[in-house]
Amino acid sequence: MGFLLVYLAYYQYDKTEKLLDNGIKTGARVIELITQSDSDGNTYKPVFEYTDRSGLKRQFTSSVSSNPPAFLVGDRVELVYNPQNYDDAKVISYWGLYRGTIILLAFAFPFLIIGLGYFLYRLSL
Repeated sequence: MGFLLVYLAYYQYDKTEKLLDNGIKTGARVIELITQSDSDGNTYKPVFEYTDRSGLKRQFTSSVSSNPPAFLVGDRVELVYNPQNYDDAKVISYWGLYRGTIILLAFAFPFLIIGLGYFLYRLSL
């Protein structure tokens, strides 16, 4: 299980690196915060607006919501987007780019440590 999660983390990392290499970097502005309600309360998902290379205004809605909101309406951020798929965009920040990789690795390492410990224990018998 640990190796599968490491592979998925590498896949996420590689996908992000390709977006950074081949994508277009631009400035974006938060135009709206979408409120999501559940039993734990409200969380807020930012909607970014940016202008693509052809001059068209595009919108990108973050897949992550938080409370308190990570951004406020009017905040400006740097964004990288795929010119072939405008929905494939990420905020240029450590967490914005590598969130998926970090979360997968956080789950992978305990599996790897426990599995390796068990393997070494079995070898010593």
